[in-house]
Amino acid sequence: MPSDQTDLRSVAVVTGADAIGFLQGLVTNNVQPLADAAGIVWTAFLSPQGKYLADFFVVNTGAALLLDMPALAAEDVLKRLSMYRLRADVQIAIANDRHVTRGLGPTPSGAFADPRHTGLGWRLYGPTAGPDDGTDWNALRVQHLIPAYGAELTPNDSYILECGFERLHGVDFRKGCYVGQEVTARMKHKTELRKGIARVSVSAPVALGAEIMADGKPVGQIFTQAGGEAIAYLRFDRIADGMTAEGAAVGYLGAD
Repeated sequence: MPSDQTDLRSVAVVTGADAIGFLQGLVTNNVQPLADAAGIVWTAFLSPQGKYLADFFVVNTGAALLLDMPALAAEDVLKRLSMYRLRADVQIAIANDRHVTRGLGPTPSGAFADPRHTGLGWRLYGPTAGPDDGTDWNALRVQHLIPAYGAELTPNDSYILECGFERLHGVDFRKGCYVGQEVTARMKHKTELRKGIARVSVSAPVALGAEIMADGKPVGQIFTQAGGEAIAYLRFDRIADGMTAEGAAVGYLGAD
């Protein structure tokens, strides 16, 4: 799919004495270490029913606390966070003078390694965006099975454990309470996941969301595609030889 939508980012600045504690009680990962040191954490924000709403990076640059989020999600994220603010001393506002640059190779001074996967390079936050280094980020997402908002991740529908958040260091089961924790913990400890994202081969490009079929039954859907492979959302019990999507042959390549 086009990268211009899923790749667009918005950066918000978080201020106030309660900033870290406020976020800690809402998101799936442990952001408490950012109270004392520069660093980056990838996390998700869920509904009370445990469904995905958005994912973002929480970043302590050493000078500011930032939220690096999909631009498509920014308005909704800020609106929902403000609903939980109550009397907490915390302010969150989009910062038009903060931009994200990402790249591969040696990590520049002040940049942070992407915490999701070593193959995703680094992220740098500054007053201007750096030059595009030509990296095919969609291809890297497919290669390393990284879901994205607006593609594999659907607000009020997706579950983070089906979308690889544990494998990608986006959830901490020891951190304590957060919104949607009960459902997420139950999925982790009391159920076996029967659906989830996986990497597949595709013999020809298909439409985003194209249905995968096998033996006359729906198996799942195709999402981001690159180089003859794709991220798919599958029912694991229906994976079979001879899967197709819009006439293209589909082969299962793995879920990790």
